Amino acid sequence: MPYANWNTMSKTRGIPYRNLILVVRADPIICGHSTEARNLAEAARAAGIENVHIVSYPLDVLAESGLPLKPLDSVAPYSPGIFVDRPEPVGDYKVLDGRLGYAIAGHLIDLVNRLPGRTAIMNLYLVPHGQMVMQSVETLRGMGTREAPATIAEAVGSDVTNVVANALSTGQLGAAAIVLQNYLAHDLPVAVSEYTRKLIIEAGQQVDERLKTTFAYQLESRVRISYPAIDTSVYLNVAEQAEQNASVLAGRGLSPDGFLLFLSRLSKAKGVDDLIRAYRASQLYGNKVLAICGTGPDADRLIELAAGDPNIRFFDDVGDEEKLALMHSCYAYCLPSKPRPEFTETFGIAIAEAMLSGGLGPVITTRTGGIPEATGDHCLYHAAGDVADLTSKLNLVASMSDWDRGGLSRAAQHYARRFDRAVILDRLLSAPAIRAVA
Repeated sequence: MPYANWNTMSKTRGIPYRNLILVVRADPIICGHSTEARNLAEAARAAGIENVHIVSYPLDVLAESGLPLKPLDSVAPYSPGIFVDRPEPVGDYKVLDGRLGYAIAGHLIDLVNRLPGRTAIMNLYLVPHGQMVMQSVETLRGMGTREAPATIAEAVGSDVTNVVANALSTGQLGAAAIVLQNYLAHDLPVAVSEYTRKLIIEAGQQVDERLKTTFAYQLESRVRISYPAIDTSVYLNVAEQAEQNASVLAGRGLSPDGFLLFLSRLSKAKGVDDLIRAYRASQLYGNKVLAICGTGPDADRLIELAAGDPNIRFFDDVGDEEKLALMHSCYAYCLPSKPRPEFTETFGIAIAEAMLSGGLGPVITTRTGGIPEATGDHCLYHAAGDVADLTSKLNLVASMSDWDRGGLSRAAQHYARRFDRAVILDRLLSAPAIRAVA
């Protein structure tokens, strides 16, 4: 089946697995694909999958990693039947980094041997989780005591292309080959967008040119698109929680339709510095507050750039429930993402969430990376990194009637329904490659 049609096919009947294991950097990491793991887990339980395990790293390892952690008390509990496993490292200090990999791979073997019926394992963010998954699968096949699980590898782009690019630039061709071969060893390799899929194929072409391999052909033939899974019901119902929304806004000193919203990671690639400059030059300055929500490595620099401006407010502790109210109630949601050497937006989960939240506020963003696949063009685009163009779009929104803003927002909400977690999970577990294993 051509990849372009796979992600739009209608739902199929029944899921042939009793168990689902997700290998991820799960909560409490602030990461769109960690949120996706939660959504897939909840969708699996709702679909009748009996046992769902999220396998991740010990909390102390995550705390030392430098990754942005959510406050533990802000992490909502999972539904009954969903378990978060954090296997402790195997061996002592002499094993170095292998301690965590062997712990997770070994734990996967133990889970498959213990759980009744067929199992599917999905890793989100291929490197290094894909190697752990396939190591466990090959061991299970060699043991011959249980049928091997079906395997799905989701690549967000940088986990493949960044490693391959670094390997090629340093002459470490074997490392590049390992990443691509591991990806293809899974029953179903998927990418989070068509943009990401193309990046991965291009990485394969670069390796082929150096090693005379056929990775690009294999990737072209087998990699499918699976957009990130979102709990659409939460966003679609936020308008009904008027009292709760009002309470959230009051607690933040904001008013309905009275603020321009940025809510994402604070890094250079997100373009928050461009937004601050454009906002100050726009007709919205002094009329609408700019609310910047998130944490990240660029936070201190951005706070310094704002220079205590009372019209610009920073919030670094926004929880999931507050996020819903803020997205629904904003005058416009703006993500001025721009390509950077260290990161390019491969989809834009926050954009899809903002679109789903409805309200009057449209999305203002760029055509960077996979963002157009998230927006379906139901937004206002500005040229990435162009402050003057962003200013003009802010002024355009300022001149729009509520009817026009709301119309754009409603069209965006309708488009974003396709990212519902139940639909995404069904397509993954009903894909021909996975059905064939079952």
